Amino acid sequence: MLSCRCRMQLFIWNNIFFSLGFDVKDHYKELGGDAAAYVAPGNDLQGVKAYWSVDLEGLYTLGTVVIDYRGYRVTAQSIIPGILEREQEQSVVYGSIDFGKTVVASDKYLEFLSQTAKLLKIKPHKVLNEKDDEVLLCSSIECKGIVGNDQRHYILDLLRTFPPDVNYLPVDDVVYSEETKKMGYPRKHKHSLCCLRQELVDAFVEARYMLFIEHAAYHLQLLRNKRQEKANTPPKEVETGEATAADPPLQGVVCNGHVEAKDGSVGGLCNGHGESDALQSDDAKKMVEAVVESDVESLEDSTRDVVRKAAHAVGSLRDTEFDIRFNPDVFSSGIRFVDADGEELKREKTLVKEAAEFLVGVQIPKMLRHCLEHSSSPIDGYTLSEAMHVRGINMRYLGKIAEMLAEMPQLEYVHTIAVAEMITRAMKHIFKTYMQGVEQLSLAASVSHLLNCYVGAYATPHAADAAEELLSRHSRKKNRRGLKNKRTSVLAADNTDWVHMTPKSLWSDVVAEVRAYYGFELGVDGVDGAVARYGVQKISLLRSLCVRCGVQILLRDYNMESRTRQAFGEDDIVNLFPVVKHVNPKATDAHNFYSTGQVKIQRGFLKEGFEVISEALNLLNNVYGAMHPEIATCLRLIARLNYIMGEHAEAMVQQQKAVLMSERVLGVDHPNTVTEYTHLALYCFANTDISTALKLLYRARYLALLLHGENHPEVALLDSNIGLILHAVGQHDLALRFLQKSLQLNTKYYGEDSMKVAVSFHLKARVQSCLGDFRGALQSEKETFAIYKQQLGEEHDKTKESSECLKHLTQQAVVLQKKMNEIYKGGDKLNDFPPLQISTPSMGSVLDLLNIINGILFVQISPKEIELFRRELERRQGLDIKSDCSQKEVEFQTTTKTDAAQTESAVPSTESSQLDSDASPEAEAADKAAGGDPASLLVSDGLVQTQAAVAPSGVEEVAR
Repeated sequence: MLSCRCRMQLFIWNNIFFSLGFDVKDHYKELGGDAAAYVAPGNDLQGVKAYWSVDLEGLYTLGTVVIDYRGYRVTAQSIIPGILEREQEQSVVYGSIDFGKTVVASDKYLEFLSQTAKLLKIKPHKVLNEKDDEVLLCSSIECKGIVGNDQRHYILDLLRTFPPDVNYLPVDDVVYSEETKKMGYPRKHKHSLCCLRQELVDAFVEARYMLFIEHAAYHLQLLRNKRQEKANTPPKEVETGEATAADPPLQGVVCNGHVEAKDGSVGGLCNGHGESDALQSDDAKKMVEAVVESDVESLEDSTRDVVRKAAHAVGSLRDTEFDIRFNPDVFSSGIRFVDADGEELKREKTLVKEAAEFLVGVQIPKMLRHCLEHSSSPIDGYTLSEAMHVRGINMRYLGKIAEMLAEMPQLEYVHTIAVAEMITRAMKHIFKTYMQGVEQLSLAASVSHLLNCYVGAYATPHAADAAEELLSRHSRKKNRRGLKNKRTSVLAADNTDWVHMTPKSLWSDVVAEVRAYYGFELGVDGVDGAVARYGVQKISLLRSLCVRCGVQILLRDYNMESRTRQAFGEDDIVNLFPVVKHVNPKATDAHNFYSTGQVKIQRGFLKEGFEVISEALNLLNNVYGAMHPEIATCLRLIARLNYIMGEHAEAMVQQQKAVLMSERVLGVDHPNTVTEYTHLALYCFANTDISTALKLLYRARYLALLLHGENHPEVALLDSNIGLILHAVGQHDLALRFLQKSLQLNTKYYGEDSMKVAVSFHLKARVQSCLGDFRGALQSEKETFAIYKQQLGEEHDKTKESSECLKHLTQQAVVLQKKMNEIYKGGDKLNDFPPLQISTPSMGSVLDLLNIINGILFVQISPKEIELFRRELERRQGLDIKSDCSQKEVEFQTTTKTDAAQTESAVPSTESSQLDSDASPEAEAADKAAGGDPASLLVSDGLVQTQAAVAPSGVEEVAR
């Protein structure tokens, strides 16, 4: 471990300021000591990202990078010009340097920060300084403002930009709801710097805004109806779903995440469903916004009362309009507010508490619901953390998520990934303290010993040789220095403690860390117990730890099941790399072009969207250079568009570029790279390059097994692709094995009556018929027919096709049985029976099936069904679509998503473009006519396209 003197050292190199993540002057003593000092740079980086994204002219943040290396956290920041020439007390013109004792403010900084506060949902608040003077702040009190010698206004120390998370910050003056208490909150954490994420704040404000619109629109409509009744005119009919004056008063308005109680206040949490379509319509929003934006004096008392009640119901900080903002210092100790016992501060505390309840009561169930619907399908720990962060869920809630996943058999694979992620992150915490006590020359030995204790099966891994060498080296150094050398040693006396670590002691620490940090009880005593109980893989645990801690190991096969020798040696540790977190710059213009292209594609204008996306690609190349993850995403989308439009060769060329770029910038084992391989395999097969397609799919499956193992829906998709291509080249026995595995996984994760299971049974029947197993093929096709009949009805084309296939297989089975009976009898009437019809499928039919299982369909739609599509679109989006439609059947090119998790698309979807999930009966009938599950359909210029087909299959597809 570092000595106290070394912990206090600061470094300046190349005009960059470096500091270590230790609590050297007891600045974080009351917040958690070293644990708070370690997490503070990460929170500060999140604050830098937030203010950097606002991009306010005249306000500057410091270039900030957080580095984790060999157990140490180092913060690297650019230096404010002139900061070293004066004392800190003289430099700070805004904020506090002593946690609230001395507070200053500058008019210029208040002008800047008042603008950023509106965008970041920060409420300006007044505090008292040491002279009992009132000081207005538009940020957290730790935020400091310094004017550099270049006359620029800089802000730093942004670690408390967002409100605290009271679920992990038990406070006496907060009354927690019963639902929150049942979930085990509040819970004591290692430090007191737990903050809510910006995504959670945005989601909470959006939910409250929808509640405000619903409440105000409902009562405004009632008020309007009453006025019409007084004028002796018939009341205007309310649109579908709206209440009329004759309806009874609301007993509990269900909203996005909350229920309005009888007294008008916001009551308990719900799962965010049950909203009324009419109250969320554009008309309702326009009506309420027109009232809110009007002059208050010009409004009637009744109208003002409606707005005031709606504002009170959602907890708005103002009575005349919707205003939800957070005071980041509301629970900070040592801060004296102007009106500490006032009503305003109580409302601010209540708002922070309700945001924390919104996280556990709405966002976490919503994420699990998306996983159940397979609209979100995590691949590994990285994609799981991305899925959580997108919804504003902090990683410390992973234990609660794992507990809820354990009760959902269909999400067993997500539960396994969640447990593996907790184990990896606990090991990362242990690795931090473990490596701080290791000398430079013993790094390889210590890391290999740690890996042997972590995933090795050898019961007594030893590091005795390394320890003896280390002790002898220390002895020689001490003799050389002699007694006159009084220099302080960087190494402490316990720098050989790692030698005494055993698998039992390490896993005991892992279990304790998971319990303390995540509140989850592993209940295992070693890696074998974790594998048996949770289904985690040793290779996956090894990969995750190496990626998170920056460990590079030798590329070879490691026998981690050997009980007679150690799996890892000192020579297997190649290098230790720093793990860096920083602000990712964003090409704004390119992002705008990309978003515009998404909208055009989702509306069906493929050519126009293709042109806009191509322009975005040019801008990305100019801004980022040749290699960047966003360029890979853009290339993937262009390749998909080329394929849909029939340009298979160009699609393959563009996808090859995407694969190479993803391998280079993300890594060969990244989840996105697996997706790129799958896309490229489809395009290669379309260009008759079958051997390359198979190699790519085998590679993708190998990486998928490395990431999460066989029990995952993605493996079912890969196995279906592999089995179908093997079937096309005549390797029916091997194809049947892959298709049986795919069928098993689809049945497990999608249910026995899923459309995916029907397709899997049909593919299996095709292969069995080619093998001459007509009885087995007949049984498989019967399952397909039963599912189609149940899901689509007897009159659907798919059901009829399956029925015809059943008749054909029955005929062939009868002919085969008669021939076999004649052979057994030794008869000579074999030539009287018709020949068996066993033929290898054509490449065209196989490509059609590949398109189906990968989410691309070509269907025939009648004019009547087109009219249904148009009506549904007009009802939902109000699109102006001409009604002149040809009376004859027209073949349309349709891309649909048969199931959200199976489709591998390249367009990140936006929340604003998603349609309502509750489709009308006409829409469902039209969707069933397209041969897939109900989906939102888009029509344009002879092209019918579902929105689901251009939505991403996983969180890794989301645009940065």
